[in-house]
Amino acid sequence: MFKLIFFKYLHVIERKMSSSKPSKYQKRDNPNSSFCCVPKCAVSGKFNSTVSFHHIPKDETLRKIWMRNVRRENLVVKRTTTVCSRHFVSTDVIQGGRRRLREGAVPVLFAWNDYSLPAASVWERRRPRLEEDEGTEKENMDVELLLQCHDYDAKPEASALDIAYEKIEAQQLLIEELQQRLEEVTLKQSFGLERFSASDDDIIFYTRFASYRHLQAFWRQIEPATSKIVRVGTHPSTSSTTEAAVKAADPSRQTSRCLPLIDELFLFLVYLSLGLKEKDLGDRFNVHQTAVSRIIKSWVRFLYTLLGAVRIWTSPEDIRATMPSVFSKYSDTQVIIDHTELRCQSETFSQCKSHTTMKGTIGVSPHGAVTFISSLYPGSVSDKELFRQSGIIPLLDKDMAVMVD
Repeated sequence: MFKLIFFKYLHVIERKMSSSKPSKYQKRDNPNSSFCCVPKCAVSGKFNSTVSFHHIPKDETLRKIWMRNVRRENLVVKRTTTVCSRHFVSTDVIQGGRRRLREGAVPVLFAWNDYSLPAASVWERRRPRLEEDEGTEKENMDVELLLQCHDYDAKPEASALDIAYEKIEAQQLLIEELQQRLEEVTLKQSFGLERFSASDDDIIFYTRFASYRHLQAFWRQIEPATSKIVRVGTHPSTSSTTEAAVKAADPSRQTSRCLPLIDELFLFLVYLSLGLKEKDLGDRFNVHQTAVSRIIKSWVRFLYTLLGAVRIWTSPEDIRATMPSVFSKYSDTQVIIDHTELRCQSETFSQCKSHTTMKGTIGVSPHGAVTFISSLYPGSVSDKELFRQSGIIPLLDKDMAVMVD
């Protein structure tokens, strides 16, 4: 009996405590204290029964659309964060009992668009609703949401413009850097004169010119005459007529060739300086071996014709003006001559060299400049006879001294 009375007493106490203090599972929020989180919207639930308040959905895609449409900076979504029904179209709010939103509804009516959407076209208002439209409504929900959320009057924030500008500027810098790297890689892969323009040591090795500046000075002297180069394998009249016709039709256009003219000269100089085989030169310059052969022969004839007409014999006055100090005891020296032999394929045979050669005389001034080059003669000719036939004797007078090796 005592136990029964004790348990009834405990039950009464529990009822009183539960009625006076809500449990941790009981909702403590007052529905009349709800407010809308949309900027410029002052609607609250206090003394307002015509407006309903709806929580931001948990679905990530739908939540992002809500947050973008609300346009509230640094909005922290809490359990009490809501959007009032004023910002939804009437078809999105389901009436009757506790008002709720249809699935996929998003807020689209705001103060910045005058709480209205663009009017539908006549065709959209009059078009009958087909059964298949109802079946595909759910599939097109994402497209509808994007169309509803698009605001033609919206303007990007200043911070967004700054961020976009910085990203575009960074991408442009990256593109410029990649283009520069591509040009460097392409230049390293091509065996042309421009590749060695920054190294005078390479210019000396490949061309025997003292520097890139000296080579450019030589090129400027001969460049005007390069339009008259006769290509080996073509008839002279045909070649000149074709090239003239192409230039007359389009002055900026040049006749087709494997390499630029200055790189053809560079190839020819490399051939003279290093004596590389034509196949090796073709691999270096990325042209066919037969093209290398035509380039070499064409430039041999062109430079022989062009430079052969230039007088290189130096006057005694210029010799004395450039006389080195080591020649102080031999101040009347005009030229230093030597005879040289070149191997060739012909019927001339030299007993001394034991192979077929051609012989010529070369003269150098005291300061090192080549001032005389004779024609070539059979290798069997003697040095005395070569000196008589070389043509240097008419250039000398009684006051000129000649050094002989």
